[in-house]
Amino acid sequence: MKVAALVAARGGSERVAGKNTRAFADSTLLEIKLAQLLRLGSINEVVVSSDDDRILEIADGRGCTVRRRPPHLASSTAPMSDVYRYMADGIDADVIAYANCTSPLVRDATVEAIIESFLKIGPGHDSVNTATVIREFLLHDGVPINYDPQHQPRSQDLPNITALNFAVSVLRRETMISQRNVLGGSPLIYVLDQVEGTDIDTQVDFDLAEFLYQSKGGEAYLREP
Repeated sequence: MKVAALVAARGGSERVAGKNTRAFADSTLLEIKLAQLLRLGSINEVVVSSDDDRILEIADGRGCTVRRRPPHLASSTAPMSDVYRYMADGIDADVIAYANCTSPLVRDATVEAIIESFLKIGPGHDSVNTATVIREFLLHDGVPINYDPQHQPRSQDLPNITALNFAVSVLRRETMISQRNVLGGSPLIYVLDQVEGTDIDTQVDFDLAEFLYQSKGGEAYLREP
């Protein structure tokens, strides 16, 4: 069974300019993620989908398969459902491991374990998706949605609500095409801790992730069993 890792990296970013290729620790988010995926034994091919010449050049130089994304699917307004289907359509593999550059603290062993859990998955699930547990007092339109304010629990006793962090998503290529998403119809949730689940959306996230990456030893930390 062929497993292809898919890295989607647009050139544009509204909240953190050029985040995939700007300096991060002693490297870049893109190069850290590509280096990781290329050294994993369970991955047969690394595919990079981008509209950006620099990103495609870096990926090609590392021996990845590059797929240039058309402009209408690389804008911030492009429907993700269309983007997911387009990317999966162009990949020759049985299984896709979708991995985000913006999750630089996921360890090698964790990625391997997620892929292995999918390959052993039972008929009740069609994808494995990473998430982070959120224990916060959540409101929607001013109304509590995960606790009773008249019997307020301690924060550690709140229900285990999980938020997808999209660090790693593993599913069959045909499922990604039919669902038009990296989330299957009946996903198996793989919970990451706060460090590995770090996701970069803002400049504050970028700075925090860089600090954590450096303080934990960088690539050596990722390679630790």
